Amino acid sequence: MAMETVITISRQYGSGGRFIGRKLAEALGIPFYDKELITMAAEESGMSKELFEKADEKAGSSLLYTLSMNSYLLHGMAGVPDLPLNDKVFLIQSEMIRKVADKGPCVIVGRCADYVLREKENCLNVYIYSDLDDRVARATTYYSLSPERAREQMQKMDKKRASYYNFYTNLKWGRAENYDLSLNSAKVGIDGCVDVIRAFAERMEAVAAEKKA
Repeated sequence: MAMETVITISRQYGSGGRFIGRKLAEALGIPFYDKELITMAAEESGMSKELFEKADEKAGSSLLYTLSMNSYLLHGMAGVPDLPLNDKVFLIQSEMIRKVADKGPCVIVGRCADYVLREKENCLNVYIYSDLDDRVARATTYYSLSPERAREQMQKMDKKRASYYNFYTNLKWGRAENYDLSLNSAKVGIDGCVDVIRAFAERMEAVAAEKKA
């Protein structure tokens, strides 16, 4: 039976979350979205891709965002012409996330997708983390960083992702109760994580079917 679940993946820097997401999508034969969302959102909005890349996964202004949300909910983007770029990008990307999720099963990495799709029933939210040494080793291998630079980048990127997630969701990034499944990629490896997520999604669909029967 074909997979029907939308899978979102939040991840620590260097944990392999993006690799896991891509391999999972390939194994299931479903679309994979990460940086692709930037291109799609830029094309949809008519804004430049460079602006989206600059603002991607960066928190905006809390006061202006709060004041603008009611207007956005009532009037869409036309109601918030002066919204800061980061907030505008978040709203446009959120709409794109909903659109691709409505099309069918897929894997979406980052961008608060778990929160954006919080009301969607067939959605599995995963958080990938890893041991420090494993993350450093992966960063030095795949991103050609020295161990010292890898640690600096890990701290910077995790702080950025936490700030972005906490700001737009009012939840705590990485906290277990915000996800359906949390995996330490150092314990079972990239392929092991793919297998576990796939099995979890299949079991989740089976339980949902049993409840409807």
